[in-house]
Amino acid sequence: MPYEPPTPPAGLPAKLVDTLNESPPEQLRDVARYAEGLAEHREREARLEKESGEDDIEERPDNLPDDVPTKATITIKEINDNRYYYWQWRDGDKVRSKYKEPVNPDD
Repeated sequence: MPYEPPTPPAGLPAKLVDTLNESPPEQLRDVARYAEGLAEHREREARLEKESGEDDIEERPDNLPDDVPTKATITIKEINDNRYYYWQWRDGDKVRSKYKEPVNPDD
């Protein structure tokens, strides 16, 4: 049974397949190394772009205490018929809270 050349991927443009079929083995190896490096570079760029988008955190509010993370939200708790604002955030499996101020009834 004679050795058959590999079948090109369906998505490759015919012009590229023709160029590769006409290339000598050493040039094909160079192309393979370049293509692998280029693919890694583009994947890394896409990953970094995605990660930088996830890191686009709003600036820290001026009234946010130093020991409260920027991901904290404000919640209202009612204690003895009085309402209070609290900073609240998740810390692992726990929900943490820190007193902020009383709720102004005029708001």
